[in-house]
Amino acid sequence: MVKQRITDVVQIDPVAPMGEVIERAAHLLRQGELVVFPTETVYGLGADALQPAALEGIFAAKGRPLSDPLIIHIAELAALDALTSSLPVAIWRLTQVFWPGPLTLILPRGPQVPRIVTAGMETVAVRMPGHPVALALIRALGSPIAAPSANRFMHISPTTAAHALADLDGRVPLILDGGPCKVGVESTILDLSIEIPTILRPGGVSIEALRAVLPEVHILDQHKPLSETQAQKAPGQLTIHYAPTVPLLLFDGSAEAMRAAMLKELAARTARGERVGLLVADADLPAFQQQSSALIYSLGDPAQPAQIAASLFASLRALEEAHVQVILCRTFPLHDLGLAIRDRLGRAAGGEIISV
Repeated sequence: MVKQRITDVVQIDPVAPMGEVIERAAHLLRQGELVVFPTETVYGLGADALQPAALEGIFAAKGRPLSDPLIIHIAELAALDALTSSLPVAIWRLTQVFWPGPLTLILPRGPQVPRIVTAGMETVAVRMPGHPVALALIRALGSPIAAPSANRFMHISPTTAAHALADLDGRVPLILDGGPCKVGVESTILDLSIEIPTILRPGGVSIEALRAVLPEVHILDQHKPLSETQAQKAPGQLTIHYAPTVPLLLFDGSAEAMRAAMLKELAARTARGERVGLLVADADLPAFQQQSSALIYSLGDPAQPAQIAASLFASLRALEEAHVQVILCRTFPLHDLGLAIRDRLGRAAGGEIISV
């Protein structure tokens, strides 16, 4: 049973967060409460990582199964000593380059880490966020913060405080509004607990950037389908995830073929009286300019994957809130953050991609 309460949304300077606001949030966390706060990736739903009862509140507020582990956020490298049982040599090269930032590392679990954080597994996911508000909050609390995305389980991740409020209003006492998230997709999760460092979830650090530091980094070609009750090593592994409440059809092929297929599907859906939303690129807009019946959002320039990533979740939510009945979306190139974008769109589409 989720305790209902009034949710207070407080604006906070994302560059120089105010001490009194941070202290208020830290006080709530000390009392075992939940606080929503901004990171550079998405908004997080935080609890003191060392308070099991508070952690239970995260799962209740989100409707998240206990089989889905949490990421622990730290503000200092020294915190790793209490969270892990051993540290691979590669961690120092990675943290020197990518921390603070959107890289989560899977490491051997230390005895102080509550098992509810790790879905009962002997590994723990840790990252140092690259956002002044998140770092200030962790330091003020004096303890690591466990935080998944601040949304209902399996829904589109929040990149603004308004998104978090839409999903969690009445379920948390405080949301810190630090403006839109810069990266827009979750962190890359890299497993260092096995012999070959392996990306379990592509995200805000590209595989190209990781391989420049660790050439042996591997990425799983595909994730085995997991049920909600099957313990996972990292979050974001389910076939359906990051999904709007309406169907999303994902088209893949050449730009011309995708436009043609989407126009055909749009015509068929419109003829049936459906309200259709489109997610396209800037270069696609002329092909759809006569389609006054559709609600069209451009994610930007395909050659700028960071731009696409930053607008992805917000655009999905905008179409959902406009009450479209189906979303038609194209794929984007896989270089740089394109791998993360493809992962999020593929899971939003339930793992089904229409090749054209």
